[in-house]
Formats: sequence, C-alpha cells, structure tokens
Amino acid sequence: MENVAMPGFTERRLARLGGGTDAPGLFPTRYLDPAPSPDGALLAWISDRDGRPRVWVAPLPPEGRAVVEPDRPLPAGGDVEAMCWSPDGLWIACQVAPHGGERTGVQVVSPDGSDLRDLAPGAAAATLGVWSPTGRQLGITIYAEGSGDGQACLVDLRDGTSVVLASGPAPHVCAVSGDGRRAVVRLGPEGARRLELVDLRSGRRTELLPGGAGVADARFGVTGRQLYVHTDAGRERPALLAVTLRGSSGVSAVYPIAERPDDDLDLVALDPAGVRAALSWNVDGRSEVELLDLRSGLLEPVVPVPGDVVTGAAFTLDGNALILANEGPAVSPRLSRIALDVHSDATPLLRPAKQLGASFVEPTLHEFRGEDGLRLSGWLFRPRGALGPQPTLIWLHGPESQERPAFQPLFQALTAEGVAVFAPNVRGSGGYGRTFRAADDGERRFAAIADVRAAVDFVVSAGIADPARVGVSGRSYGGYLALAALAWYPELFSVGVDVCGISDFATFYARTEPWIAAAAAAEYGDPHTDADLLQELSPLQRVDRITAPLLVVHGTHDTQVPVDEAQQVVDALRERGASPGFLLLEDEGHEVRGRDNRVVFVREVVRWVVAHLRGLSEQTA
Repeated sequence: MENVAMPGFTERRLARLGGGTDAPGLFPTRYLDPAPSPDGALLAWISDRDGRPRVWVAPLPPEGRAVVEPDRPLPAGGDVEAMCWSPDGLWIACQVAPHGGERTGVQVVSPDGSDLRDLAPGAAAATLGVWSPTGRQLGITIYAEGSGDGQACLVDLRDGTSVVLASGPAPHVCAVSGDGRRAVVRLGPEGARRLELVDLRSGRRTELLPGGAGVADARFGVTGRQLYVHTDAGRERPALLAVTLRGSSGVSAVYPIAERPDDDLDLVALDPAGVRAALSWNVDGRSEVELLDLRSGLLEPVVPVPGDVVTGAAFTLDGNALILANEGPAVSPRLSRIALDVHSDATPLLRPAKQLGASFVEPTLHEFRGEDGLRLSGWLFRPRGALGPQPTLIWLHGPESQERPAFQPLFQALTAEGVAVFAPNVRGSGGYGRTFRAADDGERRFAAIADVRAAVDFVVSAGIADPARVGVSGRSYGGYLALAALAWYPELFSVGVDVCGISDFATFYARTEPWIAAAAAAEYGDPHTDADLLQELSPLQRVDRITAPLLVVHGTHDTQVPVDEAQQVVDALRERGASPGFLLLEDEGHEVRGRDNRVVFVREVVRWVVAHLRGLSEQTA
C-alpha cells in the first residue's frame, strides 16, 4: 500500500474478535448458493474455503446429518460468481471471473471435476443464463470486444453451435419451456428491464409485461402453460405474478399470486413438482420466508433461520425441505436446512462455522429525514458499552442495493476499536419500492449527496456521533458518494475512505467496459447529452475542496470502475500537497473476494479510520 504512514492494526483488540491478523472470527469460511443436483443425491455450493470463491460438491445426506465436505473444490478459471446444475445432472455451469475481474466467462464442469469446458472462448465477457430442459443447451450472454450490446444465446454443448435469442443491452436467458419450444429473455439495464416470450420455432416475440422493471425474472411451471414472473413491472413493489399462456406465444391472463404493499419480494424458489414456492420478503432489510401453495394460494410461514438475511434458497428433490443460505451481523454466512412437513428448527447443513467473537454487536435500525423531508433509514453499529457521542463512520453502499443486517467484518472490527458505524440507505437504494430507487436519477443525484449530510446531522443531533470525529466511506457507488460528500461538505468529515468509487464520470464512461457504460447511462446519465450535469456531479472537479485524510482502495483488475478512477484522485490530491493512502488489491476486480485480501482490506481501513477518528496516541495506547 502506498503512502499509508500509520501504525499496524491493534492486534490486542483484533484478538478479542477471533485472534491475530488471520482473525478467524472476522473471516470465517463463507457458504453461498446451495443447489441440490437434479437426482437429489448431491449438493453443490459456492465457498471460499480455499481462499477464493469456488464450487464444492458433496453427497446430500438425510435429514439430521451434516454434509461431509470434500477435500478440494471443482476446477474453475477464476472466482465463481454463479452456478447451476444441468437438468440431466451431467454438468455444473459456472460464471467465472478471472483474477476477480469483470471480464467474466462461462464454463461447464462435470460434478467429479474430470471435465472442464469454456463455452465462450474469445468473447470479451460472457454471463450465465439457464439450461434447456434436456440439458443439451445452455443460455449464456456473449459480449464482443468494443460493443455495448450483448447476444443472449442458447449454446449446444454437443457441437458448440448456438442460437441467438435476443440482442441488445444486457440480454439474459431467464427460462426455457419443458417442451423446448419457448423461452423467456430479459432485455434492458436495471430499472428499464423488460421480458419477452420467444417462440423458438417461428421466432415470434411477445412482450410479457408492459413497463420497464428493476426486477424481472421468470420460470415456467411444470405444465409449460404458465409462467411465474418475479417483477416490479407496472407496480411499486416486486411481487410474484402468474402469466397464463395461450397458444404458441400469446398471453391470455396476468394476475398477482404473492404481493405485499410495503415489502419487496426478494427471492423466489420453486419446488421440483411445481406445487409450492418459497418466498423471501425483504422487511426493512430483514428476511421473512413463506411457503406459497401454488394450487390454493395459501401462505404459511417458515421457521426462521439464524441471522437476519436469507441470500439463497432451494428445495430438495422431494420438496420436503428447504436449503437456505443465511447470515446476520453475528452469524457468518452458512447453509441451513428446514424440514417443511414437520415442525423443527433450522439445522446447519455444513460443518459449524468457527465461533464468532463474543463482542460482535447487533445493529439497530433508525429512521431519519432527508433535507427535503423524505423518510430515510440506516443501521447503527454501536460499540458495546458506549456512552455519549462516539467517533462515527458513515458507510455508503453500492448502486441500487440496500444496507441490510448482514455479516460485516469491517463494521465489527471498527466497533471493537470504539468507532460506531452508521450505514444509511439514502435515496436510490433498493428495498423500498421503485419510486425510492429512482429518486436519485439524473439531477436528483444532488439530493442523494445531500442525504449523506442529513445522515451526519442525524447521528450528531441524536447524540450518537461526536461532530468533531465523523468520517465517511463507501464502496462502488458508495465510494462515489463518499468522495462527493467529502468535496461538497468538507467541514463535516475528519477522515474518508473511497473503495472503487467513480471520481469523474467522463473518464469513467471513456474507460469502463462498453456494456457497463450502456447499462450505467440509465442510472447516472448519458455521457453525451448529460455531459454538463455529469461534470458538475464529478468529485474530481471539486477535489481541491477535499481536506479530510483520504484512503483510496481499488482492485487492480477492476474494469467496471477502472483503477484510473482511483489513481487520478490520488494524483490530484498529491499535487495539492495532501498525502492520501492508496491500497491496491492484487487479483481483485470490483469486489474483494479473496479471503487474504479481505483481511488486508479490513486491517488497513480500520487502521486508517481509527488513527484519524480516535487519534494516533489513543490507537497505540
């Protein structure tokens, strides 16, 4: 790391969270995306047990027994971001990120790891769709070098030939019918997505639902005469709709079968028999899981799992159990099994996670108002035993996502050092409906920047934060917001951390991947028609106003927000006599996925923040 002249992380305090610089309490193995095999005999999942996200496969034992983990993961050409079984069980398709970057590929690997194939060699990037019912074809989206549009294809594994289903911005193969005659494709960037039904014989296309959506996914029912669509198209909140099909490609009826007026439908899983659906609702950031009987429409609650957030769900082959990926502020990411036909608690499916530190804190949810009166909220992680105003870090999340009570090693490490963390959901966040999510688009982004000041005003006026010791930080869009807040309101902050944030929109659009630029225009603005607005919104244009000590963190393989965005803000500050910290993470892209790099990231961010919020002498005491 360049130019970070601060003492090392306080080992004594880190030990209370799990011990030493390896900090097993802070960095346990992560378990995600459970996927039973089509015959129900095996379970696949994604885990960083060997240091990077990989696919692991093991026999799925009967109820009451834990999975015996294998010695090694399946081979992969990079970090595994997503995976799914072929319907015949012969392959597991994986979306992989070489070096952790954004130029992803799609591979298929046999469950025993003996055969690995790359399905899009030579493509600039490829993303994973769904399988055809026979398992002979796989939906993938291919991006050519220099193009902002992609081609959503069905690739035949037997001979490598492909059929293009859709071309355009961010196309995706969502579903293929059981008879192989129809497919559903999604087109458009987030916030403007639409679903089309494609007749694979005639090529006829039918738009399924009017109105651009932020959430849009679909699956065929077992008979093929009905689609189950998870979407917010034409509505304020994501819901589950049933779409009855007519003939080869027509739509005869659309009606909601699961919706809530005040909560987003977050996840949907269908059982193999097509009788029930598992629904995970986002209730102010926490997950509530229900079972929906697709025949009667009856809903029943599911036994809660440890932690507050469910990140993945799948039924077992017989439909008698749910396998969930779950986590919470003091619950590391894990897989749990819930028996559905008997009343029993959730049981760990894999080996128990390492014991977390006893000092881990649970956050509290607080509401506050934006400067225009808009209702906002945020999660407060306060050090145990804290009395009175504390040094406080404002943490800002990525674009259109949501701060939820999930497992956050950085937050826990900061609270152990006596620094409170307030993580607000400013306007533009997900989880609160379409209107709120779009409330920062275009010129309204100035109001989102002002929401950061409103968050500071809240924690100070509530007696949570010491006004002389407030910092701001964030990742991705949150990194951009942190830079903007430091430039717009320099008098508020004593320290800042920018993690892979945009510093200048003109250079971002010029250097990011073309397909990312095409998707970003709907969110940030068009780089040509909105050039003046984007320049005014760019923190680099006000870098002379940034006075707080700034740590900039970036992955060397990030091509979504290229590392030039970090370098230019560091260079500009140095030209003005400042000494920003600059942490470059090898083998990382836009996300920090490697466990060793996560340890370094948390250690250096905590070191930087604590030194400037609590004072150097207090840190080393």
